[in-house]
Amino acid sequence: DPAATVANMVRMLRRVIGEDIELVVRAEPDVARVRVDPSQLEQVVLNLAVNARDAMDRGGRLTIETRNLTISAADAADYPGAAPGDYVAIRVHDTGAGIPPDVLPHIFEPFFTTKDRGKGTGLGLATVYGIISQSGGHIHADSTLGVGTSFRILLPAIRETPPDETPAAPKRLSGGAETVLLVEDEPSVRSLARRVLERQGYTVLEAADGEAAIGVAAQHRDRIDLLLTDVVMPRMSGRTLAGHLAELRPGLRVLFMSGYADELRGRRGAVDEGIAFLQKPFTPEDLATRVRALLDAPVADAAG
Repeated sequence: DPAATVANMVRMLRRVIGEDIELVVRAEPDVARVRVDPSQLEQVVLNLAVNARDAMDRGGRLTIETRNLTISAADAADYPGAAPGDYVAIRVHDTGAGIPPDVLPHIFEPFFTTKDRGKGTGLGLATVYGIISQSGGHIHADSTLGVGTSFRILLPAIRETPPDETPAAPKRLSGGAETVLLVEDEPSVRSLARRVLERQGYTVLEAADGEAAIGVAAQHRDRIDLLLTDVVMPRMSGRTLAGHLAELRPGLRVLFMSGYADELRGRRGAVDEGIAFLQKPFTPEDLATRVRALLDAPVADAAG
């Protein structure tokens, strides 16, 4: 239920965007269901909200609307790539600075970013695009300089009644009391991972890049059991960070994560075969299960 997913995020979104930005959430009655992992849809909305916040450094309004949409053959040209049919449309609109026309066609490209060095890798919107595409949907952006930007997400509507209305018993995931150092430069991914780990009982130390992570590790007097780090980050890669921390924290277990494993494997010194790796986008269950398994593995097997 995409409308319910967005509604459940309101409190978190208000914390993320700050008090100087007004949040407006609207959903029409009886919004159809879509076939998308809820945690991945949360990641999409959160990522777009963070981008909107960055575009409204003097305050403004962030509007998130969810509605049903039927695309006919006659108006299909207005929705590039979408075949005629029933969809759920999610619109995320900000009143920020806008995106220059020469930049707009490139915003979903991996590693493309207009942010200052050290402020991001350019993987945020590429991850959003990947999640929507793998769910059979489409995403399009319109922007006017000085007026704002709108992202329009179309996801195929699912109208049939699920065959079994009895909810399955939730899978019980094992947590722990260990300490995890989480290093991720995309705020939406970092926030999601932190919430998942804290719900499982872990103590989470977090940093937005490798240099900050080294500082956090140096100041933390107690044990750090696991490093959970993105592979590609500004200034310092996750692999380089792991090497530095291995000297400070002998025996530290490491779990790498990235949305571009195939492209990165063998390049940039990123990840090697046999290294513990979590593919983005991941579900909360994926993350919790992988972290627990790595912490429980014998030291000799902890890299696998």
